Amino acid sequence: QVQLVESGGGLVQAGDSLTLSCAASGRTLSTYGLGWFRQAPGKEREFVAAISWNDDRTSSADSVKGRFTISRDNAKNTVYLQMNTLKPEDTAVYYCAAARWVVAGTREGDYRYWGQGTQVTVSS
Repeated sequence: QVQLVESGGGLVQAGDSLTLSCAASGRTLSTYGLGWFRQAPGKEREFVAAISWNDDRTSSADSVKGRFTISRDNAKNTVYLQMNTLKPEDTAVYYCAAARWVVAGTREGDYRYWGQGTQVTVSS
């Protein structure tokens, strides 16, 4: 079992930056692919960014390309989402997810373990 806990969310203004963290316990993350997803009010959960388990290959949604960066620190068992130039449309609950051997998976079904989410609100 892997337990994931997100942190770092909050209320920011458009154009600001924010870094989300997701700390894992129960297993070392070195063999886990990791992803970030988000769900805005009234919308389905959508893919944001992912990083492979083995070679740090990353993928990201078109809506965040060039603004958001996913990274991992296996020594700290933590995955990060650096978010720059935030927009009001980035407002959502952000979830991290994990699964063994996944290579930058972009689908919810690629992941077995999920955190509870952290709220990010961007005001205009």
